[in-house]
Amino acid sequence: MPFIWLAALVLVLAALGYMVVRSKALSSVEGEISELHSLPTYYGANGALKILVPAFGILFLWLLVQPFVIDRSIAATIPASEIKEGSNIGLVMSEVARTAEGIRNAVAAGTMTPEMAQDGRADFVDFSQRLKDAGQIVTSDLTVTLVQAAQQYNVLASIGGILMTVVVLLAALAGLVWSYVETNPQFRARNVVEQGVLAILIAAASIAILTTIGIVFSLVFNTVEFFKLYPAMDFFFGVDWAPSFSGRGGSSSLGVLPLLWGTIYISIVALAVAIPIGLLSAIYLSEYAPPAVRAFAKPMLEILAGIPTIVYGLFALLTVGPLLVSVFGEGGALGVAWQDGGRAVVTAGIVMGIMLIPFVSSLSDDIINAVPQAMRDGSYGLGATQSETIRQVVIPAALPGIVGAILLAASRAIGETMIVVLGAGAAARLSLNPFEAMTTVTAKIVSQLTGDSDFASPEALVAFALGMSLFVLTLGLNVLALYIVRKYREQYD
Repeated sequence: MPFIWLAALVLVLAALGYMVVRSKALSSVEGEISELHSLPTYYGANGALKILVPAFGILFLWLLVQPFVIDRSIAATIPASEIKEGSNIGLVMSEVARTAEGIRNAVAAGTMTPEMAQDGRADFVDFSQRLKDAGQIVTSDLTVTLVQAAQQYNVLASIGGILMTVVVLLAALAGLVWSYVETNPQFRARNVVEQGVLAILIAAASIAILTTIGIVFSLVFNTVEFFKLYPAMDFFFGVDWAPSFSGRGGSSSLGVLPLLWGTIYISIVALAVAIPIGLLSAIYLSEYAPPAVRAFAKPMLEILAGIPTIVYGLFALLTVGPLLVSVFGEGGALGVAWQDGGRAVVTAGIVMGIMLIPFVSSLSDDIINAVPQAMRDGSYGLGATQSETIRQVVIPAALPGIVGAILLAASRAIGETMIVVLGAGAAARLSLNPFEAMTTVTAKIVSQLTGDSDFASPEALVAFALGMSLFVLTLGLNVLALYIVRKYREQYD
């Protein structure tokens, strides 16, 4: 049974349990409802919770654990001869899982029958062609043994799905019976439901932490696999980026320094545009603008945040780039030849800065407005002018929040892709010239994962090492911002 249908069935059982348990609570008293310890809705909610929580808990854990169990089971059957030089069992299992998904897609597309999908003696050439017909990329690393492993992978996944359905439904029915049996006038249903809701809230609050941990582990594992195939020193200190998709990394130069420099350089240009404009506009809107102007200007400014980044990229490519070339290019208005083409650091930086203006402006405006009016009145009472009050009272009080807004803008700049691809080009180079084309880490992550190399090669796995480097960079920015906020935060009564 598909996951969505199983979840829907559990929800139906929960609704049924609510009604059944609530009806029993009402029928257990002969007189007034006041004889019950809790309201009837609490008894019904107790029944629904005792169905939902165990069932969805088992479902979540099963979906989390099953892939690891199947991987270990299949990996034990793959002979060592299938692990080629420069690869490992983890990369081989990635190929097996990808092929298993391709088999399922081929069955769904009708290019392969369910019987053939499970036939380990099927003709390999015909089988591969059917996978290609379904849109599956078949690499040279795919062998008969790996196809048979992928077929077995799907069989085990199917068996696991059936077992999961049975166990989840049994848990839901057990919860229904449990809540029905314990329902009586003296049962403290309200206390149980409130404790259950508290547990659910705690679990919801933990999702962010668990998601972060999951992201980190997924990056770490694949980064480790990359460094088994490519020297770490060459990656971190290499000044050349020249991936080759023709082999297994022997002729590739995968130095990260040009990409990090391009990321930082373009982000600095973007922040140099966004921070002054955004912060000054926030000060004007919060301190000087009449209510009518503020009511019109702030929504118009925030419209910038809703424009897709691909539109900004096209704006950089078709408008800003040619405009800069007409000024700084050969034969331009200034009579200089600094910029050869429209794609350059300054092009992407300016457009990205425009995109970041609402992040800085809107958040800073809200933060400045949150400064107590009593502080302004006190400053005016001491004889300070409005500009002095803003510089010496309002801005210092709002500084922690402003730093947070700038950090958000910086994180967005570091993670931007489309504006960089269309506005800055794809050249990986170390240069201080803002009129040259450069690229960033995120742009190369996309290009490496959409290249012609198979997933077991350093050219593909380098994307995870790049992602890990980007994660460490943004984490360092967060730590720095936290230090600044703690240093300058002021407490007001």
